[in-house]
Amino acid sequence: MATGHAFRRLARRMLSNVPESTVYGGPRPQEAAAARRVTVTTLRGKHRRGEPITVVTAYDYPSAVHVDSAGIDVCLVGDSAAMVVHGHDTTLPISLDVMLEHCRAVARGASRPLLVGDLSFGCYESSSTQAVDSAVRVLKEGGMDAIKLEGGAPSRISAAKAIVEAGIAVMGHVGLTPQAISVLGGFRPQGKTVDSAIKVVETAIALQEAGCFSVVLECVPAPVAAAATSALKIPTIGIGAGPFCSGQVLVYHDLLGMMQHPHHAKVTPKFCKQFGNVGSVINKALSDYKQEVETRSFPGPSHTPYKITATDVDGFANALQKMGLGEAADAAAAAAENSENDGKPSENS
Repeated sequence: MATGHAFRRLARRMLSNVPESTVYGGPRPQEAAAARRVTVTTLRGKHRRGEPITVVTAYDYPSAVHVDSAGIDVCLVGDSAAMVVHGHDTTLPISLDVMLEHCRAVARGASRPLLVGDLSFGCYESSSTQAVDSAVRVLKEGGMDAIKLEGGAPSRISAAKAIVEAGIAVMGHVGLTPQAISVLGGFRPQGKTVDSAIKVVETAIALQEAGCFSVVLECVPAPVAAAATSALKIPTIGIGAGPFCSGQVLVYHDLLGMMQHPHHAKVTPKFCKQFGNVGSVINKALSDYKQEVETRSFPGPSHTPYKITATDVDGFANALQKMGLGEAADAAAAAAENSENDGKPSENS
């Protein structure tokens, strides 16, 4: 019985979202209803009831654990990892293989949210076949439940449709699409003119018709986002798009206030509210650690848990003496004596 329970726990960690057992029977995990896995069906229900959907972009195991514990609906493994984690100026350099590493780490850490993996630049533009092949890898190798792709060009709409027809859930993305900065001329808000605003709405509708279960609206004016949300029958997820979307998404590092140094200002967008000041906490902890190491106050007795008896210390020292390591024997004896006192090394150690 214990072995079976351990196996189920491992299975849940290795592949985050097992499909809802609405067709196939069998035992359900003995977890509270509140901890039930989020699926596309869950999101449709929330959207139908007018309940806001929460999304956080995360890239690794520790952040996924936090997102899971907080009860967030969707964890998006975004290609923004290229900037936030790898330090690039754009999202373009990250490859599908690197994205898969991030996806696997997140899948091991988050068992409750719907997991969505970004298709990185260059892995789906050539053809619908390439797009489907990449999407399959995101699910099979990355452990995701769905994929996200950017843009509304006819080829992107065709790719989205092909992926959906292959049996994979797709989240669309319109407005500011970072993979298209070469065409957009940089990270520029979209929908600020009549033509541009109409294009945002039309593209969102086209993605819905292609079978997308949701659409991200990034960096568009609130009235444009409101219009798109009203026009669609699927949920919209806003990021820098105002309060009228069906849900909101922010990047884990941004909302926690992790990037405090001015050199990282390019990574934290203007629309992001910092719900914490984790960067300052991290900086202080690192500074305190550095100071305690330099003053030899760390590690103290409470963080030096492993002991050796006085008899074994003597035997150890004698063995070192026989090896011709007299200074090492003296150091061991002095450390043992010191541990019995205050546990701190002397200034000349």
